[in-house]
Amino acid sequence: MAASSKADDLAGIYLREWRSLLSILRCRTGSVDIAEEAVQETWLRIASPSETTPAILDRHAYLLRIAGNIAIDLIRREGRRAAVPLSEAVLATFADPAPSPEAHAIDRDELRALVRALALLPPKPRQALLMARCDQLTHAEIADRLGVSSSMVAKYLVQALRHCRDHLPRDR
Repeated sequence: MAASSKADDLAGIYLREWRSLLSILRCRTGSVDIAEEAVQETWLRIASPSETTPAILDRHAYLLRIAGNIAIDLIRREGRRAAVPLSEAVLATFADPAPSPEAHAIDRDELRALVRALALLPPKPRQALLMARCDQLTHAEIADRLGVSSSMVAKYLVQALRHCRDHLPRDR
């Protein structure tokens, strides 16, 4: 029997039995969606048979086996997709929002280095930087408090930022 006549026989069985096949898969998988997708994939597989299709003794059992294997593959694929977000969600519920001891130590070291770098700055650039970053003052407000022009405040900030960049560790 040629491959095309095998496919014709399988297609005929499929067309006669697709409702019962769908019902069987629904019971096996517990999912209407997976059962429907498996039945559709089964049609695609039997509609385009390969030349290496084996000799089939029981076409109905063969069709059921194909559909069952496809359903198993779909369930496994769905399980892999669902597993990643679920595990991340579960971990997020147990995650401690506090930094780890290592992160805490690194942050403390960086803060010490920043304090040392700021201590080496001349007073006006240091004050300008602290007012801009900590107090969130505008250039005009800083200029008014330091008794300098806004352009001088900009120069102080550039000087302070360069100084801090040059005095902080670069390994991070």
